[in-house]
Amino acid sequence: MMKGNPLRGANYFLRGLAMLPEKGIRHFVIVPLLINIFLFTGAIWLLFEQMGYWIDYLLSSILPDWKWLDFLRYLLWPLVAGLVLVSVYYSFSVVANIIAAPFNGILSEKVEQRLRGVTITDSGWKEILALIPRTVAREIAKLLYYLPRLLFLLILTFIPVLGMVAPILLLLFGCWMMAIQYCDYPMDNNKVSFRAMKDSLKQRRLTSVGFGGLISFGMMIPLLNLLIMPAGVVGATIFWVEEYTDGSEIDLTAGSGRERLEHK
Repeated sequence: MMKGNPLRGANYFLRGLAMLPEKGIRHFVIVPLLINIFLFTGAIWLLFEQMGYWIDYLLSSILPDWKWLDFLRYLLWPLVAGLVLVSVYYSFSVVANIIAAPFNGILSEKVEQRLRGVTITDSGWKEILALIPRTVAREIAKLLYYLPRLLFLLILTFIPVLGMVAPILLLLFGCWMMAIQYCDYPMDNNKVSFRAMKDSLKQRRLTSVGFGGLISFGMMIPLLNLLIMPAGVVGATIFWVEEYTDGSEIDLTAGSGRERLEHK
């Protein structure tokens, strides 16, 4: 049985979005915001140029060339269009997050300090540069988790009948990956391993999917998608503080043993 509340998860993102202009936080948002603006402008241009072709290609791959099945094209078109949108935007967000990873780590750290009532201190370039190896390694771990599963789901789109449910699975997987993408920043700051982070999100899978789902939806809205990265980082940090560090000790399975994450 899946636990959690998707509405609560979505609300974490909305709260992260509302927190961006707050004094003491907003100047840590600038670099992730500029990176997002640059790369998502490229994604929008690519979608305008290629989206129609990609949708037609995927529909022709999913459905046999039988005229009596033409009505299914109209039913599947919105799902396939959503698949293309999420795939393109997620691909661009992967690049953006690799570039912005150290800055996102700093942003998450400052937000956590704010939420805990700790005085927020400015970060110098030495602190940011010191984060690069660790944060980039985590981004690579996310890619290694994401790519094989994406490939499997894409292969399903070319299998008759199964191809009809593949767009739904891809959309759900995209929501899950968005939760992993952003919740990893506060958990990495708190020395939670990648495997333990995934297991902890599974314990609140519906909350996680609700959080990642609203991010995925927001990525398709012009102008709002430019704020997705910093809002996602801030929202994920709120998620971390309120869901994982507000009570007693919890157990997270990771690798061959058990990792204990002690609440602060």
